[in-house]
Amino acid sequence: MHLTPREEERLLLAAAADLARRRLARGTRLGATEAVALVCDEICEMAWDGVPLPDIVARAHSVVPAAALLPGVPSLVPVLEVEALFPWGSTLVHVDAPFGASDSFPERAGATVTEPGYIELAAGLPRRTVMLRNTGPRDVWISSHFPLDQVNPAVVVAGGLAVGCRLDLPAGEALLLRPGESREAPAVIVAFPWGTS
Repeated sequence: MHLTPREEERLLLAAAADLARRRLARGTRLGATEAVALVCDEICEMAWDGVPLPDIVARAHSVVPAAALLPGVPSLVPVLEVEALFPWGSTLVHVDAPFGASDSFPERAGATVTEPGYIELAAGLPRRTVMLRNTGPRDVWISSHFPLDQVNPAVVVAGGLAVGCRLDLPAGEALLLRPGESREAPAVIVAFPWGTS
């Protein structure tokens, strides 16, 4: 069977929506991926049947009840868009807040939740302060785990102190250097150039 890319995408969406229906049937709550697939599949089927666009948008909000979602899903999916095939052609269907207003889940969806208390980053490793200067014409972001001796060539680390160092920032954080900006930053020494770590 030969399928166009559009047909392949539609079948993949239908398979994900079927997974969502099976999970709902056994009383399991849905994550964002399955919930989005289910709503998009229903939108595509309503479009195929020629349901008017305003009716589809209105009905899309009731496909998955809030109680059937894992915490954080409504805030993770503020908008849903799917290109649906109507009898007269394709139309982009846009649904705001498909799962209702953001829920009161205290953490961002997908956040790492840690035990209470203080966690020392890179415990026991030596630190130093480095002076960074952006000599280029564009903003440069330096992420927390990127080796300072391998950053954008426009960034100069004063005194050659970059080897074996990374910024002393929590995972996922980054430091912004504007064009021409110089600033001090805390760094952690994760490897010594002479091989001792």
